[in-house]
Amino acid sequence: MSTEKISGQTIEFRKNDLLPLLFGAHNAHLHYLEDRLGIDIADRGNRLTLSGDAGAIKTAEHILNRLWNKIEQNHEVGTAEIDAELRFLEDKEKPKTQEQKDKAMFKDDIVIKTKKKTIVARSPNQALYMRSILDHEMVFGLGPAGTGKTYLAVAVGVSMYLEGKVERLIFARPAVEAGERLGFLPGDMKDKVDPYLRPIYDALHDMMPYDFMVKKIEDGDIEIAPLAFMRGRTLSNAFVILDEAQNTT
Repeated sequence: MSTEKISGQTIEFRKNDLLPLLFGAHNAHLHYLEDRLGIDIADRGNRLTLSGDAGAIKTAEHILNRLWNKIEQNHEVGTAEIDAELRFLEDKEKPKTQEQKDKAMFKDDIVIKTKKKTIVARSPNQALYMRSILDHEMVFGLGPAGTGKTYLAVAVGVSMYLEGKVERLIFARPAVEAGERLGFLPGDMKDKVDPYLRPIYDALHDMMPYDFMVKKIEDGDIEIAPLAFMRGRTLSNAFVILDEAQNTT
């Protein structure tokens, strides 16, 4: 990074009503950028004055403009988005291995819009995963719990359904862990398997109103069922997710 110092680099933003979203509560986002990049940021009205290392100033200006664009598109921003932007820039500057080249291909945000929220990737791997789902007929997602594999796949599926690119959403999941049985559980088939399919219901509920989701399930446009009940089915023009596929053996 350059050792040249810059004093008084100014950025001006329009739409004063959006500035609190950019600056954060008590300028928390600006202070976070100062700490991460070792620069000083002074705000006056709708202008920011940046002082410090030339390379860091350039990085801060890029990040602030990226955050501003997201805010104008009604996206929420915070320190997590700042960290994500910094990671993208760091990956871009590192010597390019093949894996890094693959990640750099997807440095631009992939925006997934659903009825209740807009979803964007928070890491290069999430962006790569979402882009792969959009571009390929079949995708295998591997990773630790909590990394967004099911949630992001559901988000892409819901978005494609709302845009009319697919006619149905099919979510299948082994109803039990490998080696277990359902027979001792009370109730009918739905009562038995619903607890195991709850993560998919939760993801759907996060992306569409409850009444809308229930209607689509009743109409058959959205189907959530254990894998055993998918045998022999013809699933044309459908977006299909097989969750917890490691338990299918």
